[in-house]
Amino acid sequence: MQLIPSGCVASYGQVADLAGLPGRARLVGKALGKTPTHLNLPWFRVIKSNGQLAFPAGSEMALCQQGLLQQEGVVVLNNRVPMADFRWQPDLSELLHRLRY
Repeated sequence: MQLIPSGCVASYGQVADLAGLPGRARLVGKALGKTPTHLNLPWFRVIKSNGQLAFPAGSEMALCQQGLLQQEGVVVLNNRVPMADFRWQPDLSELLHRLRY
């Protein structure tokens, strides 16, 4: 999760795959929901695979997620991020480098 760079998003399924848990997107969502806030994880960068924000449109949490994403330059229209423009697509060398440092 902390590897997702500012200005990018990843889907729950993508995070699960990168964690070695293919098919466990819901587990990622549950884990994020139970993560203590003092860890300051960029939870807002994780969205549904279709680009939709994690929370119902207009809800307090959706507005929070939208605001945090927009602060990083991510476009959110109608509670959805255009994945073609903002999806994080790491390659293996990037992942290995970022895990080392």
